Amino acid sequence: MLPWVQLDSARIPDDGGELRLKQRGQEFSIMLGSNELMNSQLSGSEEALATLSWEKIKDRPKPSILIGGLGMGFTLRAALAIMPPDATVTVAELVPAVVRWARGPMAEVFKGCLDDPRTKIYQGDVGELIRGSKSVYDAILLDVDNGPDGLTRESNDALYNTRGLRTAHQALRPGGVLSVWSSGPDNAFTKRLDNCGYNAEVVNTRANGKRGVKHVIWVATKR
Repeated sequence: MLPWVQLDSARIPDDGGELRLKQRGQEFSIMLGSNELMNSQLSGSEEALATLSWEKIKDRPKPSILIGGLGMGFTLRAALAIMPPDATVTVAELVPAVVRWARGPMAEVFKGCLDDPRTKIYQGDVGELIRGSKSVYDAILLDVDNGPDGLTRESNDALYNTRGLRTAHQALRPGGVLSVWSSGPDNAFTKRLDNCGYNAEVVNTRANGKRGVKHVIWVATKR
């Protein structure tokens, strides 16, 4: 078996740790310490984040979508594959190196999705975009820090706490959708969504089709 080779590393702002990009043949992995955050062969749940959200807003003209976290581009690619030519998909990525990796060693994984005219890249905190927006987005898709129970930055908690959920509520257009990816279930988060003005569905999915580890996606419609 081919060995893993580390290609690069990057610090996460605010002492969030160090990301490491590794490659083994045609397979890529992004690691945080001993935790694998992403793998280029496991895309199912990230793609589901886009497709489940789109089902809720597919009849809207000129949809505006915000994706928090570029990752390996699976959510972005899935969104672009099903959204119309007049859609706008803004991707907020905190770590500049991740965007650089997407255009460099992982270009084959991304398949040109960053150059799609519907794609806009914001290098910064997705929370800043949400806090500065009022009734802007039809859907906000968050795949940030492993979900509500994060691993990296304490400031990511501000996306998932009561104040953060209410701020996202204001950033969504009427009937818009907040969708959240998580590595595991969180009943308290489901209740928090309800208390903050959302009708939330909890969807169990897998990292790779019918196989792979189980992940959770909340699809929460703004009341």
